[in-house]
Parts: sequence; structure tokens; C-alpha cells
Amino acid sequence: MQVRGARENNLTGVSLDLPKRRLTVFTGVSGSGKSSLVFDTIAAESRRLINETYTAFVQNFMPSQARPEVDALRNLSAAIIVDQERMGANARSTVGTATDAHTLLRILFSRLGAPHVGPPFCFSFNRAEGMCPGCEGLGKVTDIDVAALVDTGRSLNEGAVTVPGFGVDTYHWQLMAHSGLFDPDARLADYTPEQWDDLLHKPATKIKIGRSNLTYEGLVTKVRRLYLAKDRESMQPQARAFADRAFTRARCPECGGSRLNRAARTAEIDGRTIAQCSAMQISDLAAFVRGIGDASVGPVLDTLRETLDSLVEIGLGYLSLDRESSTLSGGEAQRVRMVRHLGSPLTDVTYVFDEPTIGLHPHDIQRMNELLLKLRDKGNTVLVVEHKPETIEIADHVVDLGPGAGTAGGRLCYAGDLPGLRASGTLTGRYLGHRAALRDKPREPSGHIPIRGANLHNLRDVDVDVPLGVLTVVTGVAGSGKSSLIHGTLPGRDGVIVADQSAIRGSKRSNPATYTGLLDPIRAAFAKANGVKPGLFSANSVGACPACKGIGLVYTDLQMMAEVASVCDTCDGKRFTPEVLAYRLRGRDISEVLAMRVAEAREFFTTGQARTILDRLTAVGLGYLGLGQPLTTLSGGERQRLKLAINMARNGTTYILDEPTTGLHLADVDQLLALLDRLVDDGNTVIVIEHHQAVMAHADWIIDLGPGAGHDGGRVVFEGTPADLVANGATLTAEHLRAYTAPAPAHP
Repeated sequence: MQVRGARENNLTGVSLDLPKRRLTVFTGVSGSGKSSLVFDTIAAESRRLINETYTAFVQNFMPSQARPEVDALRNLSAAIIVDQERMGANARSTVGTATDAHTLLRILFSRLGAPHVGPPFCFSFNRAEGMCPGCEGLGKVTDIDVAALVDTGRSLNEGAVTVPGFGVDTYHWQLMAHSGLFDPDARLADYTPEQWDDLLHKPATKIKIGRSNLTYEGLVTKVRRLYLAKDRESMQPQARAFADRAFTRARCPECGGSRLNRAARTAEIDGRTIAQCSAMQISDLAAFVRGIGDASVGPVLDTLRETLDSLVEIGLGYLSLDRESSTLSGGEAQRVRMVRHLGSPLTDVTYVFDEPTIGLHPHDIQRMNELLLKLRDKGNTVLVVEHKPETIEIADHVVDLGPGAGTAGGRLCYAGDLPGLRASGTLTGRYLGHRAALRDKPREPSGHIPIRGANLHNLRDVDVDVPLGVLTVVTGVAGSGKSSLIHGTLPGRDGVIVADQSAIRGSKRSNPATYTGLLDPIRAAFAKANGVKPGLFSANSVGACPACKGIGLVYTDLQMMAEVASVCDTCDGKRFTPEVLAYRLRGRDISEVLAMRVAEAREFFTTGQARTILDRLTAVGLGYLGLGQPLTTLSGGERQRLKLAINMARNGTTYILDEPTTGLHLADVDQLLALLDRLVDDGNTVIVIEHHQAVMAHADWIIDLGPGAGHDGGRVVFEGTPADLVANGATLTAEHLRAYTAPAPAHP
């Protein structure tokens, strides 16, 4: 593949050749341009060209895609992006349906199950023939907590209905109060059984209020109709909080959560139903399927065994096929998609991966590497954006971008084989063999947080003492119970701050400047320098461009087509009115300041609150972020470090971090370790869930869970110092940390 003059985002006319049917790894610091080259240029153009092969009618239903900023791209093949996006909130999607393993199981039970039930779709919870009628194939039923809807101690006139939008004098309230069914001055507690049923459950009924013919329906009926059809994320905060309070999801009593009807639950193979097979840990299911030896379904069995074995090999053997896809982490979702592609008959495809080792223990990274090589060996081109040296070292070809981030990056620093990278003198080349050393003298704890009888998910009544005042790393293979132990017991305690990788709630307007509070001192500085009010410099207030309402983009709904965003013609994407842009602070207008990277802004604001916030953002490795960059564009690791920056000023606190090395270049990990040391030295407790050996080696204390994943894990298999783990440990973590801290072999 030939790339000529790539200029997308911060790329500065990058030109290079990429070998086809080989594994190429793209490296470089965060913000160096890796994603701009791989995803926004190569993969984006491949997809755009494929879309153009469809008819104009079909293209009308597809999002419009602009051609990337590049002079030429030659010899592209069809690109399949396997990223870390969550699998969506479709409650009908499971690990089994996402990998087609459940489809194969259905065929198996339709052929071998006794008693015979029918064809494969009779075992599908997404078809009327197979789904449980009680929950319609969801496995759960939604119940409404009436106590969250009404206050029975009050009357309608006193505001007994507590549902948002149903207050006194609202339209919904008037339907109830003037329906003639109740006395609006009577307490709800005094209603007759008939009145109570009418209030809550009466079906839609025509009533006359004054001269108007209106429709009355019970409160529960109406709330169910108004709220259940809506996506929670699209609701206003007050409505979302109410929905979280009022609606409860419980296991369907009719099918026991299996989603299937009675007939589908009766067929058995070797004493197991399809529901039991779907609920089994995948590693156990793989063993069960290997015991089925009927030659009449040989091809189906072979494909199913291969799929299940691939899931086990990739470190997902602790999942079950009935696990909802929406509950998977980003890394788990990426690996599930990868298994699906492994079984694909397609070849000569370009597979694009975004840090596939995220969330993986060193033991599991070896398995991931084997699967990447399998994809390559099938005749595919594999492009991987990655920081972990274990994956860089298996590459046929390495592309290193940099040398820095943002405007300091976007250039090709090296392209070639691994020995050449080691000798190149680039930042990646220099750090490839870098190792963090074990502490000579670990810090002594100032106390302990006791955890007793922890049994969430796969934990087995775990008792452990987490030391205070030191850096503790909680580790173990994927699925061993690390998150269950820490997130299931510590959050909510006094002084505990969780900085994780979950999405940050916010609109299209939210950015690092607004989220961290940095915009306030910036606005104050502009106001003081120009003798005007600070509100002028808010894109959400009077100074906002009226055409785009301060977003900088105009979103156009083209009905059949996807929503299209275009730069606002009125403000040219600057978000403010010309009058506001005329005001300057040391020669810069407000839009120019918001376009700065954190590192650049740090040189512009040298004192005060703005400098303090910018220092924290720099300390957590976010110097390359744009102040006005939408929060929706941040990766999980960037979101976590942003949350950490906000909370850094508090001392005497317990910080819980979940894989903070996500997205960090090898050279940036040392900066992270220095930050963790600073937090501890300031009197804080830092608990890190992490797989990176550099963080393990640097810790004062290690809690290792395992020995395996799922029901093979859930136990503490080691507690102690990293040095003790290396010297005496017998766990998988000990094995890999021992290899990491051993003297590195000399490379030719």
C-alpha cells in the first residue's frame, strides 16, 4: 500500500509504503498522528471507496464521508476496523449472537436435542418461535416502583405525583385531577382499591373535561409508555435520575432469565439444555462440546469447537455465551469481534486494530499476538496501533510517528524492521528495552483498609487488607476478579475517588476547558483585559455565534441520510460572534486560545488558577490535548487521566485508578510512575488495577488475583512486595514480572 502526502489532522505530508499480507505496528507517543494515519486516512478512504460502489439509492442511507487529506493512496484493500467501541445497548445482543456461536448451538440442538423441538429458529430468543412469552426473549422484566411515582401521604392538589412533568397544574396532572375519578383533595392513602387501581393501572379511556374529549390512562401505564421507549442517554438529567429510581429490571420468573420458551428449554444433549450450555463458562462449554461425537453434525461441531477454543485462547474463556454484549469492556468487545473475523472465509482483507492488548495480562498478550499472526497468515494485511513492546516485537514492519504530540508530531520518524527500530535512536527505539526497576525499599503503610468476605461475581469470600499511604497494584489475568474486588468494595467509602475510563457525560459543547473549570479563569482574564463581562467569552452564552449556537459546527438532518456536520459559515468554526473575537488577550482572541494544546496554553498562562489546572493536565500526560477538543473524541485512558487531573489537589485521599497506562507510550509510563509517586508522597493512598509490568515493579505492594479467570479465579494468590513476588511467587504474574525484571538480552 502506498501513502503519499497524508495531511489529516496533524500529519505533515507523510509518505510511506506498507507491505501487504504482513503485520505492521504503528507506534509513537499519544497524539503523534498514529490514528490520523491508520484510521482517519487509510481505513477511512478504503471504506469511502467501498461505499461508492453501491447504488445511489443505497448511498442515500449511508453517512456522507469526505475524502481524507492525502495526495494519493494506492493498492488499498477492503478495511475492517476492529476497535474498542462498546457493542451498543441492544439487550438482545449477547456474546453468543455476536460470535455466531449461539447460531451453531441452535443448529446442534435442532439436530441432536431430545425431545425434538423443531428447526434452529425454535431455539432463538430473538424469534417468536423460541422466545419466552413473559419477557419476549430479553430474560428480564421491567417493574415499576410505585413509591417512586407518588407520595401517598399527599393529595393530588398537594403534589402527590412525583414524576417529572406531572406536577400541579401541568397537563398530565389536570387529566388526573379533573378526570372525575378521584377527589383531588383526598390523600392517596385514603383511596378505595378501585380508585387506586384507576390511578395506577386504568387502560386508556375517553373522558370529558369541560368541552374537551381527552384520553385518561393510569399513571403506571402512562409512565411505562413515556419512559421505557426512550434511550436513557437521550433523557434530561432529571428524567434520567427518575428512570433510574423508578424502573427496576428483574430476572424473568417464567424462563429464569434464559430468554427461551418452555419447549426450547426441554431439549437436551447429554443431559444439558441449550440454556444451560449458554450459561456455562465458555472454557467449560468448549470441553462439553468436545465430548459430543456425532458424525452427522461433524462440520457444525468443528466450527463451534474452533470458535469456542478461539475465545478461550484470546483470554475470554471466563465469559458465557448468554452474557449481554453491552456489559463487555472495550477490550473485551474488541476481542469478541476479533474471534468472529478469525472464522471468516475472507482473505486479502486489511484488518485495523486499536491497541488490542488493552485490559490484557502479559500472559494473555501472548495469546493475542498468536491470533494477530493467524490473521496475517490467512493472507490478510494487519495494521495495529500499539504501545506494548510484546506486540511491537512480533511485527514484520514498524512505523514510528512523532517525534512529539500535536503540532510537534505528525512526522514519519522510522519505517522498517524491528532491529532497525532499536538502532534508529527514536523515542520508541530507545525505550523498547527500557525496564522499570524494583524498589530498593518499599514505603511502609500507615494503616489498612480491610475487605472481608467479598463475593461479588466470581470472588470467593475474599479477605484482604489494602495498605494505606502506599502504591498498591492489583493484578491478575483478565477475568480473575480484580475489578470486582476493588470497584465492588471500596467506592462510596469516605475519601475514595475513582478515576476510571468510563464515558464522561457531556454534550457536543463539552471539552477539557469546560470540564476542568479552566474556562472560568480564561474568561476572567479576557474580561479583565478588555473591561467587559466574562459571560461574553462563553460559547454557551451571549457571545456565542447565533448560527451554530456556539458549537462551531452546523448539524443538518437529511432525513434518510445520517446527520451531517459542517463547519459553520458564519463564524468559520470559531464559535463566537465577530464582536467577541475582536477582544484580545496578549494578542490572541478567545477562539485562538481554545484551539491551543495544553502544553502551548501552559506557556501562555504562566500564573494563577489557569496555570495550576494546566500543570495538572500536563502532569497526567495530557499536554497534547486541545483545550476545545470535544470530550466525545477522548479515549478511555485520556478520560481517566482527565478525571485524575481534576482530583489531584485533594490530599489524604484514596485514589482508585483502572489501567492508567492505557494509551500511554513507553516513554510516558515513567511520567505516570512519577505522578503516582507524587500522589503517595503527598499523603494519599493509590490503588491501581494494572497489567503493565513497569507499574507492578514500581509498586510498594502487590495483590495478585487468580490463579485463572472466571470460576478458576476469584482468589488472592499473592500479597506482598514486588521483590517478594519475583523471588518467591508461583503465579502467572510472578512468571512474567520475573522475566521483565531480568537483565535484558543484548540485541545485535
